[in-house]
Amino acid sequence: MISPDREHYFKHYEEIGKLKTRRGDHAFNVTLDYMTTGPVIAMVFEGVEAIALVRKIVGPTEPKSAAPGTIRGDYSHMSFGYADDEQKGIPNLIHASADPEEAEQEIAHWFSDAELYEYQALHEKYTR
Repeated sequence: MISPDREHYFKHYEEIGKLKTRRGDHAFNVTLDYMTTGPVIAMVFEGVEAIALVRKIVGPTEPKSAAPGTIRGDYSHMSFGYADDEQKGIPNLIHASADPEEAEQEIAHWFSDAELYEYQALHEKYTR
């Protein structure tokens, strides 16, 4: 559990995620304001097609589009349109990297080498 500062989130949401570029200053600033209100739990998952699997469990970025049974579908509800109309951010319940390149950048941004552990995964150990 960590409490990143605004500069840390700036790098995550703009330098890596391009939120400001894609959605504009207002959405970007609202997101940073929201994210700095409390701590987050950061973790890395790895495995066969880990990104696709985690994104399936998490659900689409827009909570209203997320199916029941996904984290966003069960625990959030807001649409982008509502958030824009109300000039508020969508509570960011969970984040998942979009692809391997983004995951590499985010892992390097959020974790030191000492915080990551090398091990032989079961699918590597028991194949062939």
